[in-house]
Amino acid sequence: MNVQFDKEKALNALLYVANRVQRKDFHKIFKIIYFADRQHLADWGRPITGDTYIAMEAGPVPSRLYDMLKIVRGDSYLPDVEGLGRYFQVENWMYVKPLQDANLNKLSANEQEALSGAIAKYASLSYDEIKEKSHDVAWRSTARDFSISWDNIAREAGLDSEELEYVNDFSRLEAALS
Repeated sequence: MNVQFDKEKALNALLYVANRVQRKDFHKIFKIIYFADRQHLADWGRPITGDTYIAMEAGPVPSRLYDMLKIVRGDSYLPDVEGLGRYFQVENWMYVKPLQDANLNKLSANEQEALSGAIAKYASLSYDEIKEKSHDVAWRSTARDFSISWDNIAREAGLDSEELEYVNDFSRLEAALS
């Protein structure tokens, strides 16, 4: 599946979630965005962020979003040349402090619905509970610290072979047109 990362969507998904959950740690936010991406893929044939999820010990981690947080936290090899620090801060190494809300014009109603649904379903879960739920077949079928394939995430979301073929065809068509 040809999935393209959308930095603007990822940033706004981060802000959307961080402004709507009580516990704003990286783990909670990453898992909620993963579940929202997975559900949006099932419902609409494409994820919200298009990030690459890495199968880390505590579950799927959106690689580029994690890089953005590390830039603001100050432990990235990249400086904050894009001014990400005006959107959020990182406190105590792993807590996101949003400095503004998501720009809702950058997230479609369907994307907001997927994010809100994931928040409603997973925000109240403990670290261990959400970790267990994110250790799904897509995660388990991937070697640690490698990227989880979007095809596996789509299967985990409930897409059958025919639906997955349709999504892949659409994804190739989008890539050809862009």
